[in-house]
Amino acid sequence: MSIQDDIAACRICAERFAATATAHDPRPVVWFKGPPRILIASQAPGMRVHEAMTPFWDRSGDRLRDWLGMDEDTFYDRDRVAIVPMAFCFPGYDAAGSDLPPPRICAKTWRSDALAALGDVPLTVLIGGYAQSWHLGGKEGVTARVAAWRDHAPRVFCLPHPSWRNTGWLKKNPWFETDVLPALRARVKEVL
Repeated sequence: MSIQDDIAACRICAERFAATATAHDPRPVVWFKGPPRILIASQAPGMRVHEAMTPFWDRSGDRLRDWLGMDEDTFYDRDRVAIVPMAFCFPGYDAAGSDLPPPRICAKTWRSDALAALGDVPLTVLIGGYAQSWHLGGKEGVTARVAAWRDHAPRVFCLPHPSWRNTGWLKKNPWFETDVLPALRARVKEVL
């Protein structure tokens, strides 16, 4: 069996997910082969991705593809793009309807082996605080990491989550669209 098959068969969070407001079963979304040109390290699948079994199969994905300057066919080409979240399953919602964080057990169990299967990736895109903390360490927040993009480019770019919930963040930080996105898109084009 491959690491992809092992992850797809994982059920270590079955009891945890059954206890959430969504009371759902694990459905790991595995979207990598290797070696890709780009690694997208994200947080965890949302409910729509859980149902579709395709990462970023929602409005967040539309925004992310726009940020990357990438069409859908390229984005979902596993020979070029690997999508390896901090948790492969939808973590569920709490009683108030908010997203639960990715269970740490998932990254602890699978992340090192999944990344090793990818080999040396020319570009890593770190989406959100969980992925940024795991890959970069430190205690900086997302805004500080995204603002310091030159410190890690051209091999690594930090991004906020492309969720509609971050529309306010985008309005408060116009430098993201004027400075970071052109550099990111140029690097994506270069590595592809």
